[in-house]
Amino acid sequence: MEAGRLVVLCLVVTSSMGVLAIGAGGVGVRPPAMYVFGDSTLDVGNNNYLAGAGVSRANHPYYGIDFPLRIPTGRFSNGYNTADYVAKSMGFVSGPPAYLSLIPSSSGLVALSGGVNYASGDAGILDITNPNISIPLRKQVQYFNGTKARMVAATPGSGAAVNALLARSVFLVGVGSNDLFAFATAQNSSSAQAAFFTSLISNYSAAIQELYTMGARKFAIINVGLLGCVPTVRVLSPTGACADGPNQLAAGFDAALNASLDKTKLPGFVYSLGDYYGLTVDTFADLQASGYTDIAGACCGSGRLNAEADCRPNSTLCANRDHFVFWDRYHPSQRASFLAAQAFYNGPPQYTTPINFMHLAQQQTT
Repeated sequence: MEAGRLVVLCLVVTSSMGVLAIGAGGVGVRPPAMYVFGDSTLDVGNNNYLAGAGVSRANHPYYGIDFPLRIPTGRFSNGYNTADYVAKSMGFVSGPPAYLSLIPSSSGLVALSGGVNYASGDAGILDITNPNISIPLRKQVQYFNGTKARMVAATPGSGAAVNALLARSVFLVGVGSNDLFAFATAQNSSSAQAAFFTSLISNYSAAIQELYTMGARKFAIINVGLLGCVPTVRVLSPTGACADGPNQLAAGFDAALNASLDKTKLPGFVYSLGDYYGLTVDTFADLQASGYTDIAGACCGSGRLNAEADCRPNSTLCANRDHFVFWDRYHPSQRASFLAAQAFYNGPPQYTTPINFMHLAQQQTT
C-alpha cells in the first residue's frame, strides 16, 4: 500500500504545553499534541504516498489554490481543512503533518512535538470499504501504535512520560461517510441496515478502545453530515435536490454513534461529539447567515452543478470560493471547514455534546 516505503518515526516527548490564546474562547491550556484519524475531510496528504492508479489524490491544481503559496498539499480542499482549523483553534500553529510524509532524516529519526495525522482519503471504518486504495481506520490505529512505540523508545526512563503526554493530547476522529456511501450505492435492503450499523459501531468502538488502551483519553469526534446533499448526489436529481436515502442513513449512523459514546464508561475517558449533520442542516436552512450563495454545486469541477467530474487542472473554477459550501463534488470548501471547526470548538451549544472541543482540550485527565 505504501509503495514499499517504511516510515521510521520517532516523536520526542516535549514539555511544550503553555498558556495560549485559543480561538474565540479566550485563554486556555494548549494540549501537547493532536492525533488525527479519519477520511478525506481530515487527510493532509497521506494519500499522496499510496501507490496505485485507483488512489484518490489531491496533489494537483486546483487543489490548494488558497493554501499558502497556492500549493496542492494533498488536502481535498482549496486550502486548509477541518483538521487544520481544529488544531489552530486549540493553539497550534498548524495541523499535525501526514504520517506518511515523515521521511526519515539522516539519523533515522524525525522529532515532532505536535502530533501526527493518519487520516486517508476514501478510508472507512470497515476494512472492506475502498480496500487497497486507502488506509482504513484499523490500519491508522496500528500506525499510531507504532508511533507510540517509537516515542517510548526515545524517552529516557519509562513510558510514563509518554502516557502522561497522550492523556493530555486530543485525538480527533472523523470517519464513516465512505462506509455509508458504499452501503447506499450497493442498494442494500433496509433490513440489512441494522446489522450494518452494528458492524460500523462495533469497529468504531474497537478503534476508540484500542487508542484508549494505548493512552488516549480525550476524543474530539465529528459525525457524518448530509450525505444526500453533496454535489455528486444532487446532480443525480433533475432538480438538483438532496437525496433522502443517504441523509436518513447518515442520521441513523449518527444516532447510533451518539448512543455508543454515551454508553462508553472508561476511567478518565472524555469526549466531545461535533454534530456536522446538525450544522449542515442549519447552514442549508439559512445560507446567507454563513455568507454562502451556493449550497448545491461544486466550486471546482465540470458539467451540471460542476459535479459531473472531479476537480482537475482543466476544470471550471468558481470566482469566489468562500461563497460555496462545497469545493469539489464531495468535499467542503476551506470556508466550510473553518466554520465547522469554529462551531465545534466554541460555537452554539447545540453543535457539540456533552462538551465542546475547547472544554475537551482543557479537561484534566488521568
